[in-house]
Amino acid sequence: MSNYFTDLMNQALAKGLEAYKIQDARNWFSTQTNNVRRVQPRVVLQKSNNNLTNITYIGKMYMFIYDPATKQTLPYFDRFPLIFPFQKVPNGFYGINLHYLPYLLRAKLMDSLYQTINNDKMDETTRLKINYGILNRAAKFKYFKPCVKHYLNNQVKSRFLYVDPKQWETALFLPLERFEGASKTQVWKDSKRKIGI
Repeated sequence: MSNYFTDLMNQALAKGLEAYKIQDARNWFSTQTNNVRRVQPRVVLQKSNNNLTNITYIGKMYMFIYDPATKQTLPYFDRFPLIFPFQKVPNGFYGINLHYLPYLLRAKLMDSLYQTINNDKMDETTRLKINYGILNRAAKFKYFKPCVKHYLNNQVKSRFLYVDPKQWETALFLPLERFEGASKTQVWKDSKRKIGI
């Protein structure tokens, strides 16, 4: 089970990543019938009303619309983060935004994060047991560094879409990143450089 997400990614690559994305995106977002690239964040949020919340919990997965206060000075940013919050701070929180990694590295990071899971139920009680100290000390989490982002509560422009643990693998591979200031290719290249690969 320790390489579950990497194995899943390799299977996706073997049968064609685009086909994999489209098939699983259709299953998860049943209202979408064609190309997953056309899925817009607001549509995802609107169609997932039952899973919307105003509260986040450490170690659970969420998506939301974000407008950074410092966007004028950032080289790039993601308007639709896919995160695991790991630390609450005044006026916001820190989270791991998986969109900052290309798909295979997302899978490798997720395999490591999965080892911190608090139970095997994969239900609303399931969460990752993570904090910055744990992430920073363990070599197996090396891919997390370019993903750590500080989010301000007043810059969150939507409710949070809670991603059920049974859907983590689907969310991991959906191309819902919305980078501004650079292409995802450039962002991922920079992330690899920060990791040292």
